[in-house]
Amino acid sequence: MILITGGAGFIGSNITAALAERGVAVAVCDRFRTSQKWRNLSKLELRDAVAPDALPFWLDENTGQIEAIVHMGAISSTTETDVDLIMESNFRLSQLLWRWCAEHGKRLIYASSAATYGGGEQGFDDEASIEALSKLRPLNAYGWSKHLFDRWVARELADGRPRPPQWVGLKFFNVYGPNEYHKGGMQSVVAQKYPLAAAGEPITLFRSHRPDVADGGQKRDFVYVGDCVDVVLWLLDHPKVDGLFNLGTGQARSFDDLARAVFAALNRPANIKYVDMPEVIRPNYQYFTEASMDRLRKAGYTKPFTSIADGVREYVGRYLSQPERYR
Repeated sequence: MILITGGAGFIGSNITAALAERGVAVAVCDRFRTSQKWRNLSKLELRDAVAPDALPFWLDENTGQIEAIVHMGAISSTTETDVDLIMESNFRLSQLLWRWCAEHGKRLIYASSAATYGGGEQGFDDEASIEALSKLRPLNAYGWSKHLFDRWVARELADGRPRPPQWVGLKFFNVYGPNEYHKGGMQSVVAQKYPLAAAGEPITLFRSHRPDVADGGQKRDFVYVGDCVDVVLWLLDHPKVDGLFNLGTGQARSFDDLARAVFAALNRPANIKYVDMPEVIRPNYQYFTEASMDRLRKAGYTKPFTSIADGVREYVGRYLSQPERYR
């Protein structure tokens, strides 16, 4: 059995679905509250669904059945201001799971984030050494909490403390795809802008406030969630692979490119309108992110990543434009 924390969330539910399709027994740990997250799992057979508060007891009760933990659970909002809540969910729970996996000989794959790179002044190289990690400066509490755990792991390894038999951290870049609908304002640009394009209205993008970057020319490494799932499955199939890895495509594309891909998926001419970026976000706004993918490739992962045109076409055609949008 594999436990997926955050298994009802965006990336977590896609991983859960892929494992269930393989015939793997899957349990999820998540909070549902009053959101529609439950719909992300409504088609799947689950071994169990565990509340986060009950997780330590559940782990001890099911130790013999658990093969690996895929830890995707987190407070993922970059605008969350309750730092104590972020720390409890993103740092301390991760420590608990690392130590439990180390003690019981279980494998651990966990979600880090490209937010650990901050403004990108040090580049986007996923080197996991204590020295390299010490140079990164996240711009928000979410990124800091993820970075803090990456640094904690590096110190645990350097000091020779107990570690899981397989450990992998994944620095996710800008992920888009089905089952992100519960995220509201934190949904991908594709999900947020699709209704405008489908209604025949212009897609709005931020103007650039730098003279060297055109309006809509701000770039991100947009990665389709299906590619993220493929990497996780590959890691589960290759238990000797350890490390901290970027998970993007290795090719930055502009928001303008993304918007045009949405219109192309709808067979409509591009209609883009540029609006001023709110002043409050301008100081920390990232104009460029691009994952260095060399380490994952050197570890043996060879599958090509989905182009933005193909990823958006699939997302729009198979999900966003359909009455049933869930995977």
